[in-house]
Amino acid sequence: MRTVYQAENVIDAQLVKDALESADIPAFIVGVALTGAMGELPVSGLIEIKVPDSAEPQARSVVQRIDAWLKEDRDDGFEGELASV
Repeated sequence: MRTVYQAENVIDAQLVKDALESADIPAFIVGVALTGAMGELPVSGLIEIKVPDSAEPQARSVVQRIDAWLKEDRDDGFEGELASV
């Protein structure tokens, strides 16, 4: 298994996992249980998305697209989202 993404939170992890599975790439979220120990563990780098070794090249392509979208969405903040409602 190879790590293809380190998520900032569980929601981002699920979005990436769903995108990978939509591309027929099996994906697994690991580290979610560790988020309950925040304060004793580092805040970032706990949640990872893993894929089988053979799927890594294709997975990285999908992850790059979804990560760019997530970063763009964070940069826009909620203001842009609320304006379109």
